[in-house]
Amino acid sequence: MSSVDFSTPPTLPPANGYSHVASVPPGSRLVWTSGQVPIAADGTPAPAGDWEAQTRLVMRNVGAALEAAGATWDDVFKLTFFVVGTSALPVVRAVRDEFVNLERPPTSSLVQVAGLFRPDILIEVEAVAAVPAG
Repeated sequence: MSSVDFSTPPTLPPANGYSHVASVPPGSRLVWTSGQVPIAADGTPAPAGDWEAQTRLVMRNVGAALEAAGATWDDVFKLTFFVVGTSALPVVRAVRDEFVNLERPPTSSLVQVAGLFRPDILIEVEAVAAVPAG
């Protein structure tokens, strides 16, 4: 389990499934993932237009990237979401909540973009994790 300290100070607005602040302890090994998209390892994309399927595959791909670096979802302290629209945010949040630690949710940013590298791609996600020293 990560020793990152998460907080949502009362001086900031309430957070919806994320923390406002994450403090990483000295000596932690940091892991960054590239932006992950809804394409399986064999090249098969998630169905076009299906926010739930695309988000779930993206989150699985983020998990696989973390695992390859010796990290887990519990080590994630920052997520960045790039989406082509915001109408499906409740779906994106629900799928995200299947993967993150809801008692210690990572900090998060969500950016609406004009498009991603393919027109059928709705979402891309990056993660930053801190693996405890030891």
